[in-house]
Amino acid sequence: MREIVLDTETTGFEPEQGDRIVEIGCVELLNHMPTGRTYHQYINPERAMPDEALQVHGLGDDFLRDKPVFAKIGQEFLDFIGDARLVIHNASFDMKFLNAELSWMKLPTIPMNQALDTLAIARKRFPGSPASLDALCRRFNIDNTSRTLHGALLDSEILAEVYLELIGGRQPDFALATDQSQTSTTGPDVTWRATPRPKALPPRLTADEIAAHEAFLDKLGDEPLWRKEN
Repeated sequence: MREIVLDTETTGFEPEQGDRIVEIGCVELLNHMPTGRTYHQYINPERAMPDEALQVHGLGDDFLRDKPVFAKIGQEFLDFIGDARLVIHNASFDMKFLNAELSWMKLPTIPMNQALDTLAIARKRFPGSPASLDALCRRFNIDNTSRTLHGALLDSEILAEVYLELIGGRQPDFALATDQSQTSTTGPDVTWRATPRPKALPPRLTADEIAAHEAFLDKLGDEPLWRKEN
């Protein structure tokens, strides 16, 4: 199963009020595992950057002036994502902007049911707890110290790790072989690999559960298989 973890940066909150996308970042997963294939593009929004947005992502007018407009990269972006499921934190926000940009360019829009909202998953799994990307990084001990400003590709890389934890950790199926010829990027040459967890998660078994397991093994004789393996 192919999935695309996606994030955008914008000039504001409402495309219908003139706000535009200024950055798209994507990380490809295959069977819930990162392939190393990414898509990353800065975009000229063809308007001035509001100071409030600049404080969030740091992408100013001078930096974006020579970047391509969305019309130049829209089809390239669609070709990269294809019909893969899109994994997005607060999906309604990014999908609103993507479909506005695509519709303005007379390109096919993306069905809302193609997107999976990790914010909704986090709120359902941890009701009443903070569900921001930073809060989930703290919960899962994921290193996000490089996230001093929002960035679409960096946030997609971090979200990919968060998503894998939300669905139960990295558990690929038995089809471990991947086609290495598919690791080229569609946008600039950026590759990503999951980094080792800086701090192991705490054990989930209680002392009583461990004691009960040991008592069960005692009943199996002198050399039960589980003790040989451990």
